[in-house]
Amino acid sequence: MKRVFKAVVALFSVMLLTCAVAFASPELPVKHGMRGESVEIVQRLLAKSGVYSGSIDGVFGNGTLQAVREFQVKYGLEPDGIVGQETFRYLNRSDSEGSRYSRSLTMSASAYTAYDDGNSHYTYRGNLVRKGLVAVDPSVIPLGTRLYIPGYGYAIADDIGGAIKGNRIDLAFESRSEALKFGRQTITVHVVE
Repeated sequence: MKRVFKAVVALFSVMLLTCAVAFASPELPVKHGMRGESVEIVQRLLAKSGVYSGSIDGVFGNGTLQAVREFQVKYGLEPDGIVGQETFRYLNRSDSEGSRYSRSLTMSASAYTAYDDGNSHYTYRGNLVRKGLVAVDPSVIPLGTRLYIPGYGYAIADDIGGAIKGNRIDLAFESRSEALKFGRQTITVHVVE
């Protein structure tokens, strides 16, 4: 009797989880001007992917629109600002990518560009300095390692720097204004498997 009860409880738990997942899918498409639970779901997924820092209020305003477009550009999708089937599929995939991290590091981060005084236009590994390439201490993060940095996106450890020692990282940006806007921050860096 005890085994039957446990089996029924386990089956009921699976059914509840299935229902929760089914109800966690928004009605698509989700687009600018909409309000409600579907927008909240999209905002939560955008926040988890690191492109949205606004409030989870269920209102698809300009902040959500900008985050959707940024997410679409990041994943090579048409940046139309509408969360349809394809964009939602990518949002769900990026939500599950946390399990692909082999480790996470808290690091002191700064920003740089190819145009800063004393910098070369090329990374240590010979690539043009651009967003998505970062400078690291190779004894902490080996060169060539794929990283995910919330709010910055995916990156590759491609450069070194004289002041980049220990748990420090230098994020490359396209323009000086972007680098200055980033400034110095303490961030979490995820090493992607």
